[in-house]
Amino acid sequence: MSKRIVRRWLLGLLIFLFTVLAGIFGFVWIFLAQPGFRSGPASDKTVSSSALERHVRVLSEDFIPRNAAHIGNMNRTADYIKSEFEKAGTGRITEQWYETGSYRYRNVSLLLGDPEKQRIVIGAHYDAFGRFPAADDNASGVAGLIELAKLIAANPVDVTVELVGYPLEEPPYFGTSQMGSWQHVAHLQKSGVACRFMVSLEMIGYFSDQPGSQDYPHDLLHLFYPDKGNFITVVGNTENRVLIKQFKAGMKGATKLPVYSVCGPAMIPGIDFSDHRNYWQAGIPAVMVTDTAFYRNKAYHTAGDVADKLDFEKMALVVVGVYEAIAALKDKN
Repeated sequence: MSKRIVRRWLLGLLIFLFTVLAGIFGFVWIFLAQPGFRSGPASDKTVSSSALERHVRVLSEDFIPRNAAHIGNMNRTADYIKSEFEKAGTGRITEQWYETGSYRYRNVSLLLGDPEKQRIVIGAHYDAFGRFPAADDNASGVAGLIELAKLIAANPVDVTVELVGYPLEEPPYFGTSQMGSWQHVAHLQKSGVACRFMVSLEMIGYFSDQPGSQDYPHDLLHLFYPDKGNFITVVGNTENRVLIKQFKAGMKGATKLPVYSVCGPAMIPGIDFSDHRNYWQAGIPAVMVTDTAFYRNKAYHTAGDVADKLDFEKMALVVVGVYEAIAALKDKN
């Protein structure tokens, strides 16, 4: 065999291997990150960053510790959420009480829309890990939930929405039937209430423009995502691929904040680390909107998770984005 034929054969083999690798890379990129050009129009809605900051500071500075063992602060937090929901001026507020050990805990919810129709649930847990301030985890999610409730009340959408504050998301109750979200799902099923899908607001306040500020479960993911933690993420498992793509498209373009998505198996650490997991287990589609938690915020579950480290301007953009994703939907009833 001549050298020319050998060179041509090797060149052909290299081209083939490159094509295969490029195909694999492209498939993983499309499946995991769901790249796309689809986005909605810029929103004319606004959310007060100062109001978000006030909520976060109340929860992370006045109501601590707010874990399962400190029932006084848990009740104060639930009362605070209820009083802020009341300021929305419309809708039906309910409290779902349940017992765990020696204490009684409660979900606090605001229903906006027709209670007889299929609903969308948007929730955030209000308890904290240990004795820490937990400004990002998850006072930020609760603050976003409160202001989203007021935004929807002032600017009604075409779908029925239930906004819920949950207790007992954190250890030692995480992954058990004592989670507030587990109890909420059970209540929906027992009551025969149809739920279209659920959105978990889990840590939505920490952002960074510093190169290298964003980590991932695997170094290869740096090929698909930015290394700066200056974006918000819609996260879900592979069974919720369509919902993830739809919700990201609804948020994308609404504000200047970049929006990415992760569609992966639950075995990836962090994919199911919040209340949406309980809706999955009940067969209800669900996604998590997050700043990626410990993959970005190194103060996660430490005393350093304080309000001064959060970006309330960007948090306000997250809330507007979630609103627009909901507002883009039509009633299926």
